[in-house]
Amino acid sequence: MKTDIEIARECKLSPIEEVARYIQIPEEELERYGKYIAKVPTHLIDNKRVAKSNLILVTAITPTKAGIGKTTVSIGLSLGLNKIGKKAIVALREPSLGPCFGVKGGAAGGGYAQVLPMEKINLHFTGDFHAVTTATNMIAALLDNYLFQHRDDGFALKEILWKRVLDVNDRSLRNIVTGLGPKTDGIPAETGFDITPASEIMAILCLSKDLDDLRRRIDNILLGIKMDDTPFYVRDMGVGGAITVLLMDAIKPNLVQTTEQTPGFVHGGPFANIAHGCNTLLATRMAMTFADYVVTEAGFGADLGAEKFFDIKCRKSGLQPKLTVIVATTQGLKMHGGVPVELIKEPNIEGLTKGFDNLDRHIRNLKGFGQSVVVAFNRFDTDTEEEIELVRQHCNSIGVGFAINNAFHEGGEGAKELAQLVVDTIEHQPSHPLTFTYADSDSIKTKVEKVCTKIYGASSVTYGKTAEAALLRIQKLGLEHYPICIAKTQFSFSADKKLYGSPRDFSIKIRDFVINTGAEMIVAIAGDIMRMPGLAKSPQAERITIVDGLIEGLS
Repeated sequence: MKTDIEIARECKLSPIEEVARYIQIPEEELERYGKYIAKVPTHLIDNKRVAKSNLILVTAITPTKAGIGKTTVSIGLSLGLNKIGKKAIVALREPSLGPCFGVKGGAAGGGYAQVLPMEKINLHFTGDFHAVTTATNMIAALLDNYLFQHRDDGFALKEILWKRVLDVNDRSLRNIVTGLGPKTDGIPAETGFDITPASEIMAILCLSKDLDDLRRRIDNILLGIKMDDTPFYVRDMGVGGAITVLLMDAIKPNLVQTTEQTPGFVHGGPFANIAHGCNTLLATRMAMTFADYVVTEAGFGADLGAEKFFDIKCRKSGLQPKLTVIVATTQGLKMHGGVPVELIKEPNIEGLTKGFDNLDRHIRNLKGFGQSVVVAFNRFDTDTEEEIELVRQHCNSIGVGFAINNAFHEGGEGAKELAQLVVDTIEHQPSHPLTFTYADSDSIKTKVEKVCTKIYGASSVTYGKTAEAALLRIQKLGLEHYPICIAKTQFSFSADKKLYGSPRDFSIKIRDFVINTGAEMIVAIAGDIMRMPGLAKSPQAERITIVDGLIEGLS
């Protein structure tokens, strides 16, 4: 089969005006970024139409390094819905350059289920990531300058909480020292970099309701603690307006198209292992304004992305999916059934059957939120009919709808079975109000322990000294009502990336808490997860190049 980039180049793209016209977005409202991309102003969001739209969440079993194909399924489902006569739009996150040039590759789908133009989406796109990076680093520069300029006045911070970011996997920047050199070069300080998708500005962009809300959240960012133990915020420097200016274009959702020329919104890009893992609230609501069915995804497995989608995004926005699709593959199931990763492409009924424990726990968790659930079996060339039938029978035995997704090979035509199952389930199974994992009134410790025990299956939670000190600060600042965002490995229910399957009776250690007063959530750092990833021994960058004017190696 042709590569993703070959397929993308062969697709005949429609001018973005035609894509907008299909969903009745006026041409004069578009802010064009070339022929095939446009930003759409947020004033077009219509809350009455949003309330009538059907939101569908796509999540997955615990992922493997082989991939599960959740984005491909999300795009494919939107194509399939359009194929069966429904007006559907997909709403996705923007790719990060870190994984694109690292291991994971792009995030624009695959095969005949992609959002296009994939090269631009996977690279600089409309500059949203650059704006988030610049805004974050501008705050850091302004803070350093404020400390430098006011030090003779006796002003100082006991602790600086704000870090710089870069959208590159760079382990060498995790811990650094700034301000070295002569006195005029600033005040020496230990600090570090996070990757842009893990930044608070990215979370703020994704959770803001409008430009005014964006400004309010930026002003509320906690930068550090003063010598008298009181907080120091962005608003105390008087620069919230300047930072908002840097983001005033980035806040507008990006309109693109699929391989079948149907509309899609790609906007915002937090990771689900180290951030909350959902596209922007504005893009989701924009899509729901202009479509009867909107397909969106939450990153990595349901224990991470879906939990955060419900407990953070839905809690704060009032949105509620009518149904959740969980993506499974034979390769993923076999790996979680104890089959060595180098053998997961080979038939193994025993390993596949054992892997059902991982799928079943995710399904139980999703039903615990009150969701109707169906399984999308993402088909690979190495799958056998016997294996597929075994997964189908298992889903039937536990009363969960099952459909094969073959959109990678066939586009919308290969997702019609899944699309019809989704529509039938929404129409015939009553939706239930969301049941959150924890209450707003719970303490931060209680919230963490409820997620770890109820969602992950942990038997206990422990806290390091740094985490305990952060908890005291959270209590003192009166922030215990915030939702939590646990940062942990995506490869296991536990905090141990090698503990596959459906582990139980393990302990999770929280080593620190990051206070996001602008994003209005508390990030709990579990295990050895890093908010600045590193590169692999052989990163994808070694295979990306230009041949005869065309990009090669970008997957």
